[in-house]
Amino acid sequence: MLDKKIKYIGVLVFFAAMIVWTNHAYQKSSFLPIVQAEQAKLQDNIQDIVHDFNTLQVDSLEKEDILFSNDMVPAAHRIELYEDYLKGKNIALLVNHTATIGETHLVDTLLQRGHKIVKIFAPEHGFRGDADNGENIKSGIDEKTQIPIVSLYGSNKKPTAKDFENIDIVIFDIQDVGVRFYTYTTSMTYMMEACALFNKPFLVLDRPNPLGHYVDGAVLNKELSSFIGLHPVPIVHGLTVAEYAKMINEEGWLPNNLKVDLITILVENYAHDKYYKLPANPSPNLTDMKGIYLYPSICLFEGTHVSLGRGTDAPFQRLGHPKYPNKDYIFKPQATYGSKNPPHKDTECYGYDLTNIDIKAMQMDTLINISYILDFYKNFPKEEKFFIMNKDNSSFFDKLAGTKEFRAQIMAGASEEEIRASWKADLDNYKALRAKYLLYP
Repeated sequence: MLDKKIKYIGVLVFFAAMIVWTNHAYQKSSFLPIVQAEQAKLQDNIQDIVHDFNTLQVDSLEKEDILFSNDMVPAAHRIELYEDYLKGKNIALLVNHTATIGETHLVDTLLQRGHKIVKIFAPEHGFRGDADNGENIKSGIDEKTQIPIVSLYGSNKKPTAKDFENIDIVIFDIQDVGVRFYTYTTSMTYMMEACALFNKPFLVLDRPNPLGHYVDGAVLNKELSSFIGLHPVPIVHGLTVAEYAKMINEEGWLPNNLKVDLITILVENYAHDKYYKLPANPSPNLTDMKGIYLYPSICLFEGTHVSLGRGTDAPFQRLGHPKYPNKDYIFKPQATYGSKNPPHKDTECYGYDLTNIDIKAMQMDTLINISYILDFYKNFPKEEKFFIMNKDNSSFFDKLAGTKEFRAQIMAGASEEEIRASWKADLDNYKALRAKYLLYP
């Protein structure tokens, strides 16, 4: 683009010089009328070139200012590709508020088209997506449709045989964010297991991964497998839910090598190097794209005594503690929608505001920013406990990180380079594995 601009400028300078030279050389010549006519043509050419140059500048600015691609069509919208699977079937859905076709929920769309929905399964944050993180979700009846809702985030996180009575097919349509400890893929895994056990097809309506353009973080050690991370994948895994489901199924990650009858409907025009702006918040505390881009780096602080902005208007975009020495930035977590009892509630916290980071810079960054936690630990008051430890000396941080080594490295003062070097072999192996299951360029 710069080369084109330089060429246009060069041509403009040449034509301007020609006008000045001819005007001077032929000022008293009998050829002056001819020269003036030619000068007029040159000026017309210059105007055309200026127009083209300005158009080039506008086009260039528009391309530079485009943060998100708007040509992607989530699978749910492509109803002609999956409706035949649903005709005459008793349908169950594992969905939340993000399962929409335009402004209409998938449930409402299918009911309007005459399909029979017999059950809705709800993940963390509930069917309507308004419950706090970690808050138990109760089963019940959806007020609008009178369809039974079965919670998969409460006392029971796996569907039972009774739950599967009168079900012919299960649809999964939830907007994920491509991070291992975001629990929607765990609920998807448990549903795949149930569908395999009860011989029901599992239909995944894919959606773009807003962090699908990179892969980073420690690969999960199996001994730390939990609801916030079941599989040996890195923190940022770089897969859509359909690609992830395919990997789970083909790699034998379901118990007893079960395999589900997996049907995947793809996103139109998606590619892993495209940036997708989510049309709805995927959970109560991921309130904008900056929070989503920072989430893999900042959520590690959930395993510490540091506030990461829950209870403010910018969760995952603030870091602070009541006794942190940096007094330049102050915020006070309070009870809010989606965060009824945030860490350090009603207490002034000192730390950092990340809301001013340029979103383009976030998009260009293809690594988890571990400097946040390294620097915060380094400057944290030594008399205060940084990591949250359980009575058995286990740590929630380790489950988030996927390895016990990371916490030990932080405490030992290891450099970012040393930490990343310890991830490299497993990351390289994972990237080779991931390549087998990509459904998009």
